[in-house]
Amino acid sequence: MAETISSSAAGQARQELILTRILRAPRSLVFGAWTDPKHLARWWGPRGFTTTTYSMDVRPGGEWRFVMPGPDGTDSKNRIVYLEVDEPERLVYDHFGEEGDEKEKFQTTVTFLDRGTTTEVVMRALFPTAAAREFAAEKHGAIEGGKQTLERLAESLGSGSVKD
Repeated sequence: MAETISSSAAGQARQELILTRILRAPRSLVFGAWTDPKHLARWWGPRGFTTTTYSMDVRPGGEWRFVMPGPDGTDSKNRIVYLEVDEPERLVYDHFGEEGDEKEKFQTTVTFLDRGTTTEVVMRALFPTAAAREFAAEKHGAIEGGKQTLERLAESLGSGSVKD
């Protein structure tokens, strides 16, 4: 599986979490899996979590409201507000935690790069501060959770990932 996680110690990069994965699937299929609640229910979130969508409107200004019951029985309510939708190339959205809590808000840009028979997915989460990024990494397991989410996406597409 091709996968990178990056951040650096300088400037804005301390506020970023970047995950990359190459999938054996066409870009249109990968984009569709990211924007259809029936597909998202199969793979969104870390292992042990499920996702229940209450509403989804994938367009600039539209929202996705969902809850993720965790393995410990805790429900995590989430709200995503789409800022950009450029099918099948890119999604940009603000992600809010419980009840739209601003302190847990971050912006994600997902890029779907057509690599012929594969698609490279790049998820770039930008947090308001380095401390907010660390909070997400420590309290919510954002790094491992992101890796597992992309693994589950690969599995749901039945394609696996490409090895370097």
